[in-house]
Order: sequence, then C-alpha cells, then structure tokens
Amino acid sequence: MKKVLIITYYWPPSGGAGVQRWLKFVKYLREFGWEPVVYTPENPEAPAIDNSLQKDIPKNLTVLKTKIWEPYNLYKGFIGQKKDEKINAGFLTEKKKPGLTEKISVWIRGNWFIPDARKFWINPSIDFLSEHLKKNPVDAMVSTGPPHSMHLIALGIKKKLNIPWLADFRDPWTNIDFYDKLMLTKFSDAKHKKMELEVLKNADKVVSVSWSWAKDFQKIYSREVDVITNGFDEADFIYSETKLHENFSISHIGAMNKDRNPHQFWMALKELVNENKHLKNILKIRLIGKNDISVLESLEKNGLNQFTELISYLPHDEVMKQICSSQVLLLPLNDTPNIMGIIPGKIFEYLAAKRPIFAIGNPKGDSARIISETNAGIVCDFKDKEKMKEELLKMLEQFTNKSLSVSSSDIATYSRKNKTAQMAALLDSIA
Repeated sequence: MKKVLIITYYWPPSGGAGVQRWLKFVKYLREFGWEPVVYTPENPEAPAIDNSLQKDIPKNLTVLKTKIWEPYNLYKGFIGQKKDEKINAGFLTEKKKPGLTEKISVWIRGNWFIPDARKFWINPSIDFLSEHLKKNPVDAMVSTGPPHSMHLIALGIKKKLNIPWLADFRDPWTNIDFYDKLMLTKFSDAKHKKMELEVLKNADKVVSVSWSWAKDFQKIYSREVDVITNGFDEADFIYSETKLHENFSISHIGAMNKDRNPHQFWMALKELVNENKHLKNILKIRLIGKNDISVLESLEKNGLNQFTELISYLPHDEVMKQICSSQVLLLPLNDTPNIMGIIPGKIFEYLAAKRPIFAIGNPKGDSARIISETNAGIVCDFKDKEKMKEELLKMLEQFTNKSLSVSSSDIATYSRKNKTAQMAALLDSIA
C-alpha cells in the first residue's frame, strides 16, 4: 500500500462544501492501493460543525494536526461580530449590507493576508511536515485549495524533499469569482499571480474540478491540467423510500450569496403565483443553508415570504433526505465572469437524488453540460424570465398529474468511488 499525504484545511468535524471532496477521496483511496495520511489544523475557523461526517473517516486513519493562528478574532472585533459567530465564505452577508468597516476589512484581507488568512500556518507546517516525513516517508502528497496556503505548504515541502506532488484546485485562484472584490493593489495582485504561477510550474500534477477552469489554468501556464469533478457518494443515498413533499416544493441546498441570487426566477414565480391560483395554494420554497441579505430582500420584494421556509443549517445526512424528498431542486449559479467553469458540488447530489434540476446559469457552461448529458433537468439563462415561467408551468403540470420526475442516465461516472479511481490513477502516475 503506497502512502499519500493530504494537506487540507477543511476536515471533520468542520462542515460545509469544502470538506466533502477529500473526505470522500480518503474514504475510498485504500480500495485503489493508497493509504491516506491527513494533515489539517487542530483549531481551524470552521464555517460550521457537522459531526455526521465523522462516519466517513476510515478506521485507523492517521490524522496529523498542529495549531494554527488566524486573525479572525481581530477581524470579528473590528466589524463588531461576536467571537463565537461563524465567518461566512464568499462575501455572503446575512444580516446587513456591508458597511465601511467591512469594506476596510476586505481591503486588509486582500492586501495583507496573501494568499489568505491561513498564511501564518505555512512555514510552521513546512517545518513540522519536513521533519515528520523524514521519519515517516510517503510516496506522494496532495494539497487542496482554497485556501491556497495549502499549496504553498506543499510547494515548500517539494523544494525541501522533492516528494511527488499533486495540486488540487477545488476553485480557481486569481480567476475565482470574488477576486475582483478583494480591492487588490497592483503589488498584491502581482504577488497572488506569482504564487499561483509557482504552484502551477512546480506541481507534478495539477487537477481542476471543471473543464473550463482547467483551460483557464492552462492560459496562466501552459501545462497539462487534469479534470476530476466532484461527485456523489452512493452510500449517502439510502433514502430511496423517502416520501416526496405533498406540496410543489422548490428546494435549494447550500449557501446562496449575492452573485447566486436569481432575481429573474423570483420575478417569474411572483408572476406565476399572481396568474395561477393553484400554484398559490401549493407552492413551497425551501432554502436550506445561509442566504445573503439580498436574497431575503428579493423574496420580500416579490411577495414570496409567505411561501418560503428558511433552514439555516442541517447535518449532511439530513440534507440528503431533504434533497430526495423535494419535488424540484433549484440550482442558481454565480452570475460572474468565471461562470463557464462553475460546477457546484451539490449538482452531483442532485443527480443522485433523481429529482428534476432547475438550473439558472449559462446554457453552454460546464454545469449545463452535465445536466444535459445526464438528462437531469433544465437550464435557463440568467435573464430569460419567460423561459423560466414556461419551464415552471411544465413542472407544475407534471406535478399535478403526478408525473414529475427525471430519467437520469450516465450518472455512475460521477460516483465518488469512480472519481477516487481517477485520482488514484494520477497518484500512481507520479509516485
């Protein structure tokens, strides 16, 4: 059994989307000849706690932990947030619109903490792991980001010990959707790009989660970039007998930030409710996860509050039940320049639930490609309100006739086990 060191910031009991990818790889790697060793902070600033994820950690797994110092308590004090409050990712603001202190803090974040607030963990981790690996060698290592400080830890170890290295990008670096919101100076922008380029040059393998983002990395540095998308774990879907909601439920799972707020969709629903008495009696909008204040304002503006149920956070196993019981699964994508490569992790769990997906984004993007290939739902352009109304009416009619379903095909390729086989093959190629 070959050994692979995995450097990741997110690990149970931390919850949220950032944990899922490598938790599931670790779960299945032994089946493909690799013994994982995980390195993660002892005291991270977790976006949520989800103890239900612990069941996916393999028995007798070696998990190395060291303490990390992060400036989040200073940040919370600066913006008037309590120490025990969680910090939202992706510029999501739940309670109020960002004020001057938040804007100043974003500038500090972008220009002082490069590449991110975990930068203070880089050198201590390089020192700790270098000593550990001399006594406990591995055949390969993986860094997964964001946070991209994880890649810089691996880069430091690569320079010291020349261990074969796979850099896994769950999101882009300088092409990430909020990069332009960091208010970077020219110097800071150049520093980010220099670090990104050094990682792309020195890693033995670079992996992206989408085809378009792989091409974006190749524009930064001409090299091979492999694509291994996220996926769904068949073991999570033991709810085949889950009863569907009796009302016409439209459910969204996960955080919905300002860029994902589907303005035209809410307007389409408003018009349909006013035009269709039947829909008014049976509509239920279920938002499970954190929502930006702009989303709540849009719901109120369009008179949809009375139809909406807000659930702030559920453990992952409970989320699976909610997905399987929903009539329609809403997938609004980020209306940002990097839209083509955005494939939210939830799309694969939506596929496995075999409920109709109502996606809002670019019909030619990578998410649309997956939905089309698997016949799992429909995709409407951000501004195409009339098509949204048309497709909603079709789904409503099918719901009324008790025929609302999808015949998803070719989804097995997106199982977590198949994706782990692909990742193991890449590790084999560099070990």
